[in-house]
Parts: sequence; structure tokens; C-alpha cells
Amino acid sequence: MAFAVKLPLFPLHIWLPHAHVEASTATSIILAALMLKLGGYGFVKFMLPAFSASTHLFYKPFAMFISVVGLIYGSLAALRQLDLKRQIAFSSVAHMSFTTVGIFTFTEAGVKGAIYLMLSHGLTSTALFFMVGVLSERFHTRSIMAFGGLLGAMPLFSFFFIFMNLANIGFPGTSGFVPEFYVLTAVVSDSLYYLFFVLLGMFLTTAAALVAMLRILFGHLKLAYSGSS
Repeated sequence: MAFAVKLPLFPLHIWLPHAHVEASTATSIILAALMLKLGGYGFVKFMLPAFSASTHLFYKPFAMFISVVGLIYGSLAALRQLDLKRQIAFSSVAHMSFTTVGIFTFTEAGVKGAIYLMLSHGLTSTALFFMVGVLSERFHTRSIMAFGGLLGAMPLFSFFFIFMNLANIGFPGTSGFVPEFYVLTAVVSDSLYYLFFVLLGMFLTTAAALVAMLRILFGHLKLAYSGSS
């Protein structure tokens, strides 16, 4: 339970979006890069060795159910957010749930994928929170609806924002692809029953990231902010 709160897993997750919204950019970076990963580290370092294989198998269906629900719920919640920080926070809930899917397969590939995914997410989510902080400092808002056409006005920022979003959703050639491939391999080898739901969650997470990028980077430059520098 303690590690599930720290990670966080559904339904113990709701503190994370509130914390990110109220936190400064530096605090959000520390929270995303280090604090969340302590929950996953606790699962791998303490929970797996502390209990027997029979105990793991007994609780495995419940743990997988919670992880899959968290993956889909976090992705759906991220899809409907207007605050960029809340969008990334709910995306983090989905990614951490995906991490626990790998851990609770109790396979070597799943645990490796979970560890690599935590490392990748620590880098990509940190970069995304930093860039949202840049927008917030410049335009004094984090609302997705307030932005548009930033690709023409801020091309360098837009390049890194696109790259980090693609890495966050596991685009091939980025740091998020290999760990997600490991976890999917573990799910396929462990039980095909969860595969459809995991793929659905991944699709929704990708959709949430792409919708946010399309709204703030493309289209017409919002006149209310076109004069800011």
C-alpha cells in the first residue's frame, strides 16, 4: 500500500495531479524524476524478494487488474485535461501503472522493462515539466486552449517538445521504446488476457500526448500571446 501510494497506483493516485498543479517547476521536476520512482524501486527491491512465489501468484490477478485499470483511467483522464501540468501528471499515472504491469508479470523481461521505463520516464517527464514551466513563465498560463501555432513562433522549443512527447509515448528510436517492448513481451509470454487492455491504454496515452501537441504547436498563432517574448 505504501509503495502503491508513492508510485502512485489507482485509486491512490489523486494526490499527484493536485501536487503538480500547486508545485513550482523545480518541485515538479524532482517529484517526477525521483519521488515517484521510489515506489517502483520499493516494489522491485523489497516486495519481490520479501514474499514467496505462492504469495505473488495469489495476489497477481488483483495487482494486474489495478495496474491495467490505472493505465486506462490515467490515459483517459490525461486525454481530457486542459491544464498542461495535469495532463502530464495523469500521463505519469498511466506510465507508472504500465510499469507495475511489467513488475507483476514476475518475469525477467517484465522487471527489466519496468526498470528501464522508470529511467526513461524520469528523463522525459522531467523535460516536459521543464518546458511547461517555460510556457508558464512566458505566457502566465498553462491552459492548452490558450496556445496555438507555437511551432512557427518557437521552433526550437517545439522541436524538443515534440521529441520528448514522442519519447514519453515510446516512439521507436527513443528511450521509451525498448522498455515498453520489454513489458509487452512479458505480457504476451505471461497472459494474453491482459494484452488487449494494455494496448488500449497505450493507444489512449499516445492519443493524449498527440492531442496536446496538435493543440499548442499547430494551427493559427493565438493573437492574445503573439506579442509576448
